[in-house]
Amino acid sequence: MKWADITRIAEELNDKYPQVDPMAVRFTDLHNWVCALDGFDDDPTRGGEKVLEAIQMAWIEEAK
Repeated sequence: MKWADITRIAEELNDKYPQVDPMAVRFTDLHNWVCALDGFDDDPTRGGEKVLEAIQMAWIEEAK
């Protein structure tokens, strides 16, 4: 899984953290959680604010 796999990352986060409100997650935590997902194998430094924001928005949609 790479940073570009926004939807898949959001699905994985929703499955792993069902009790978490994605709107309340800090980007530092989100970055760490994405990097810790099983199957994630991209460069951690490529996960900038725009990518994290897109993941957060996709996670919000997934959690509905």
